[in-house]
Amino acid sequence: MSDPPDKIEQQLASKRNFDAPPLHLWHPPLSGDIDITILADGTWLHEGDPIRRESLLKLFASILRREEDGDYYLVTPAEKWRLQVELHPLIVTDITSSNNTLELTLNTGRSLTVGEAHTLFLEPLRDNVAGVTLWHGLTALFSRNAWYRLVELADANGMVVSGDYSFSLLE
Repeated sequence: MSDPPDKIEQQLASKRNFDAPPLHLWHPPLSGDIDITILADGTWLHEGDPIRRESLLKLFASILRREEDGDYYLVTPAEKWRLQVELHPLIVTDITSSNNTLELTLNTGRSLTVGEAHTLFLEPLRDNVAGVTLWHGLTALFSRNAWYRLVELADANGMVVSGDYSFSLLE
């Protein structure tokens, strides 16, 4: 029998869309628990060992969602595997400011703009470091470098602005 991570990769190999796979259309029954854990620092482990293949990490991140039960799942059209997440599944690794908008880069290489679709929050379990809401119920915590950059971009009152969206880092 094939290892579940390899089987998932094989199913999606010819249909990869790292930016927006149609997870909202995929509702297979639970296949079970998979021995994958995402550590608080963004490291993905399979059976206790780091997953080093970047293409596999990007694939898994693209099919990851958090459901109403609070659990995280890797979802394909035919399978749904529950995995463990220590804190937040993704990490903001970089932030840039251009034309009054904040652009974030995630540890998967994917970029997004801070705003009403991707709001900021402060994570009390990590000394109120910022995080951002993503798609499919996911969130990302700012890395140390990205957090320091965000703080630098705040005004004297601790406000950061991205388009029409503003957020206080002092909440």
